[in-house]
Amino acid sequence: MKVLRTAAEVGAWRARSGRVGFVPTMGALHEGHLALMRRAAAECDVTAVSIFVNPTQFGPSDDYRAYPRKETEDVARCERAGVTMVFIPPLEEIYPDGDQTRVVPGPIAERLEGAARPGHFTGVCTVVAKLFAIVRPDAAYFGQKDFQQLRVVQVLTRDLRFGIRIVGCPIVREPDGLAMSSRNAYLSADERRSAVALSRGLFAARDLWSAGERDPAVLRERVASVVLVPGIALEYVSVADPYSLEELRGPSGKMVVSVAARVGKARLIDNVLLGMDVGELES
Repeated sequence: MKVLRTAAEVGAWRARSGRVGFVPTMGALHEGHLALMRRAAAECDVTAVSIFVNPTQFGPSDDYRAYPRKETEDVARCERAGVTMVFIPPLEEIYPDGDQTRVVPGPIAERLEGAARPGHFTGVCTVVAKLFAIVRPDAAYFGQKDFQQLRVVQVLTRDLRFGIRIVGCPIVREPDGLAMSSRNAYLSADERRSAVALSRGLFAARDLWSAGERDPAVLRERVASVVLVPGIALEYVSVADPYSLEELRGPSGKMVVSVAARVGKARLIDNVLLGMDVGELES
C-alpha cells in the first residue's frame, strides 16, 4: 500500500492504475469507513482513500482543531481493509496560497444540515471536487449516515458531469444501535448511554412505518418523543423526500427520517430510510 502526499504523486499512481474506487474521509477511521473501503475493493481494481480534515466545511463553532487525528492508526486500518493507496495531503496541497474558488451547491444543500451549519456544504463540495480532480476515480463510496452529504455529492456529480459512480452504503451501527461516528469519541460514558436514544427514536418510526403509518407528522412526533431524554438537546427531526430532502406534508411511499442532536460536546446525526434502500439512490 502506498501513502502519498501530493497531487503529482497521485497523478503518477493513477496513470498506472485500472478502475479506481475512492473513499474520501477525514480520518479517525471506524468500521463504517472500513465497510466502504471493503466494498470499493470488491468492486474495483484498486482502492484509494483520502485522509484530510477539511477546514472549509467547519463553521466558527465547530470542532476543526479538536477533530481527532490518528494518522498512524488510520493508515494501518486502511492496509488491513485492502486499500491500495492512501492520499494524506498537507493543508497547502488542497488549499494553496491564493486559492479562491468555491463550489456552491443548490437547494438540496440549504435545508437540514445546510441550515444548521451555514457554508458547510460549500466546503464539502469544494473539497470533493478537488479530490475528484486529483484522484480521478471511477466510483466513489459514501455512507448513508451522512445522508444529506451523499445526496449533495450525487447531485454535484450529476450537474458537473464528473462521470463518477457515487455509491451510497448502509449505516454501520454499534451493537446497541448507535450509528458509528468519529464524533462518538467525544462522548463520556453517561453521554454514550444517552446517545442511543437517537437510533431508538428512528427505529420507533420504522416500526410505525412497518405497521402501516404513513403520516409524516405522526412519525416526527414519535421520533421526538423517544429522543427527548435527559442529556440530549434535540436540534431537528425531519421526515423528507429522500431525493430532494424537502419536508413531507402528506403520505409518501418513500421517506428519509433524520435527526440531529447535541450530546455533551458532540453533535450527532442519524437517519433511517423507509420504503427504499440506499442503493436505489445510486448515481
